[in-house]
Amino acid sequence: MDIPTEPAAMSAVELVTAYSAGALSPVEATQAVLDAIGERDEPLNAFCLVDPERALVQAKESEARWHSGHVQGLLDGVPISIKDVFLTEGWPTRRGSTCIEADVPWPLDSPVVARLREDGMVFLGKTTTPELAWKAVTDSPLTGVTRNPVDPSKTSGGSSGGSAAAVAAGMGPLSVGTDGGGSVRIPASFCGIVGFKPTWGRIPLYPASPFGPLAHAGPMTRTVEDAALLMDILSLPDPRDPGALAPTVTTFRGQLHRDVRGLTVAYSADLGFADVDSEVAAVVEAAVRRLDEAGLRVVAADPGFAEPLEAFERLWAAGAATMLSKFPEGSRERVDPALGKVWDHGESLSAVDYVDARGVAAEVGIVMGAFHTAYDALITPTMPITAFEAGHDVPPGSGLRSWPQWTPFTYPFNLTQQPAISIPAGTTADGMPVGLQIVGPRHSDDMVLALARYAEQILGS
Repeated sequence: MDIPTEPAAMSAVELVTAYSAGALSPVEATQAVLDAIGERDEPLNAFCLVDPERALVQAKESEARWHSGHVQGLLDGVPISIKDVFLTEGWPTRRGSTCIEADVPWPLDSPVVARLREDGMVFLGKTTTPELAWKAVTDSPLTGVTRNPVDPSKTSGGSSGGSAAAVAAGMGPLSVGTDGGGSVRIPASFCGIVGFKPTWGRIPLYPASPFGPLAHAGPMTRTVEDAALLMDILSLPDPRDPGALAPTVTTFRGQLHRDVRGLTVAYSADLGFADVDSEVAAVVEAAVRRLDEAGLRVVAADPGFAEPLEAFERLWAAGAATMLSKFPEGSRERVDPALGKVWDHGESLSAVDYVDARGVAAEVGIVMGAFHTAYDALITPTMPITAFEAGHDVPPGSGLRSWPQWTPFTYPFNLTQQPAISIPAGTTADGMPVGLQIVGPRHSDDMVLALARYAEQILGS
């Protein structure tokens, strides 16, 4: 095997293959990615912390393991970035907020970070997030605006926008984000990468998210295969999350290549209520046609639930207010002003309001449960639009008041806790990425990944 000339462009699977063949070392790969960060990150602002020293120490330790034949994990020596909402021992976790001090002890790893460390992966640094990951674009009072590698005048999306920008720009093959209303899938769609939100509880979380049953963690990668391998690491148990699901019987990587051509897949162009940009609709329609011609049984069908926007916004505001109520006195004046309004809204809600919203979420879940007795999976556009001008919470000139209004395909499946993945479907005439979303029944994470892998092969051919 020849030594790769562009290790920063390689997938995690390609890196591990090269390590195994002795064609590339973790140190060489890590240095290449660090060089890419140095060259590319300034206009994008994907990272809020980069630690070259620590990364190279970890890479050298991995290199020694590969030389000795005692590899530590599936992705030993593969560089990865971590969204700055996950506790990471020795690094501050400020979550985009000036209200969180950096100069205090940071002794803990969250479950996500603990599993990555146990696997022997190389930590590059932490990626940017809007303050407390509250919205679907990435800018904050602490770190400023994060931009899209395809067109830096546009947003990367959010709230895992730093992670998406890093992966899309070749600044590491992998990252881990969070998704409470689309925050993995939205930036994946905008930046042209893969973003997977598994079934709620599949990846353990600690501390518990104030967004509760909406909150997921998920891999952000350039290939579906990399996402499956990362899922096998991230979904390992952790005793600190009492709501985490039991370990899977099979591996995600082991189920990835199963034959999915006999499945019946519904395609909903708008869920029955979404307004979709005509060019985005055409790109997704063309992708769906190719999948149907390749052997999937695709049937046009809407799930049949009404737009659950109000219920989602109540749950989101209640979670934000719960989190912010624990902040130091005077924080209301320091946070992102739009987040402050969400805080106020959350404090105005009653317990009855919250329970009613949870009831709506349950109703949508029941509808989707019945829907999946007829259809194995659902395909939709990931987003109804492409990335818009950076530095705005809603598309300029749209007249919209809040971010959930422009992401109608993502947040409903946080309410239902179903697995959902965004993969690249194509691009518009001006080169902006368009995502295709695949949604499966709860606990069908392996099937969703296998479908996504098949679709990735067809659409990439």
